[in-house]
Amino acid sequence: MTAESAETTASGSVHRYPVAPGCELNVRSGPGTGYSIVDVLPLGATVPVNCQTPGTRVTGPYGTSNIWDNIGNGRFVADAYVKTGSDGYVAPRCG
Repeated sequence: MTAESAETTASGSVHRYPVAPGCELNVRSGPGTGYSIVDVLPLGATVPVNCQTPGTRVTGPYGTSNIWDNIGNGRFVADAYVKTGSDGYVAPRCG
């Protein structure tokens, strides 16, 4: 993991990552496409990645992955749409 992709900054806040350009991203209630959509992120959004967990495999601008990013309480987005700089985990596993 590089310093740029660390999950927290020196101030202790969670690092924010950009959503793929040109994408309005569905936010779901759980880590998969079978969960309900609870929000839609606008173009140009950035998201905090609090933790990550496996879920439905999704293909997006940044590849195909089953990693889902928790961006808030009961709020998940497919990692394949978030530019984390890695095709693996960049934050702790959700537990």
